[in-house]
Amino acid sequence: QVQLVESGGGLVQTGGSLRLSCVASGRTFSSYAMGWFRQVPGKEREFVVAIRPSGVSTYYLGSVKGRFTISRDNAKNTVYLQMNSLKPEDTAVYYCAAGLLRNSADNVQNYAYWGQGTQVTVSS
Repeated sequence: QVQLVESGGGLVQTGGSLRLSCVASGRTFSSYAMGWFRQVPGKEREFVVAIRPSGVSTYYLGSVKGRFTISRDNAKNTVYLQMNSLKPEDTAVYYCAAGLLRNSADNVQNYAYWGQGTQVTVSS
């Protein structure tokens, strides 16, 4: 069992930055791929970015590539999402997820464990 706790969300102006963190419980963190998804009311949860257990391979949603960076520290059981040049369309609840990538990284079915979410609001 893995429990995930996100932090770092908040309100920021267009062009600003935020850094989300997700701390995982348990000793198997380094075995899991980690992903960030986001969701706005009335829409399906959307893949944002993922990173493989070793941290070598990463996968990004096209619209965030070059602005967002995912990283992980397996010694601290933590995955980070650095978000720069934020836009109003980035406004959403951001969820951290852990799982085993059996197919494409953006497939929500790959992720067995989810955090409670953290709100990110970008004002125009």
